[in-house]
Amino acid sequence: MSEMTIEVRERMGRGKGASRKLRAGGKIPAVVYGGDRDPVAIEVDRRELRDLLRKSSSENAVFLLKLGDTGKSRHTMIRELQVDPVSRQILHVDFQRVNMSEKVRVMVSIELSGTPAGVKNEGGVLDFITREVEVECLPADIPTHLAVDVSALQIGQHVGAANLQVPENVTLLEDVTRVIASVGHPRVIEVEEEEEGLLEAELAEPEVIGRGKEEEEEEAEEEGESGGS
Repeated sequence: MSEMTIEVRERMGRGKGASRKLRAGGKIPAVVYGGDRDPVAIEVDRRELRDLLRKSSSENAVFLLKLGDTGKSRHTMIRELQVDPVSRQILHVDFQRVNMSEKVRVMVSIELSGTPAGVKNEGGVLDFITREVEVECLPADIPTHLAVDVSALQIGQHVGAANLQVPENVTLLEDVTRVIASVGHPRVIEVEEEEEGLLEAELAEPEVIGRGKEEEEEEAEEEGESGGS
């Protein structure tokens, strides 16, 4: 996994007012915690962080935070990212310190490769059940994703966690029997003839009522005219 470096500064202000001021200036309030050390409040440049996140091919990217001109740096991973639901702007970041020589546990996404034979030849439906799994490895060895080939699946068959292509330096922490994806029969909705007949009657009923009402009004008008003459 590639390492991404970002310059940060220690954050002096606290509270919502200080955070709003930071965001207005293009900065993001953040916190660094973990590693048996006290949490440290920092600020990060929004554009720089956004660009790095776009370049990253993994949700488990390792960041090397460099604290201003102090020469201090620390490897971290993002553990929580607060985003505005409307503007999609990053509001706050929680960084967790990591030791590059100590293993970490993370969730890694799964990617399916190939088109199942049961889908291609029999009209089956692919059900992607488990989309991420937990693994343990060194921070530098975290895979961007784990792949599994589903091209041989027929209707009624599945692939499990045991079929995932896991690198040798990565330990899968899931039950190997856990189903990742399966191919089932196409979902066909059948309507009984009796139900179809009832539906047709219901649809026809308002039209009959409408015609009857018009006829009654016409008869009433005719009676009124004959009575008046």
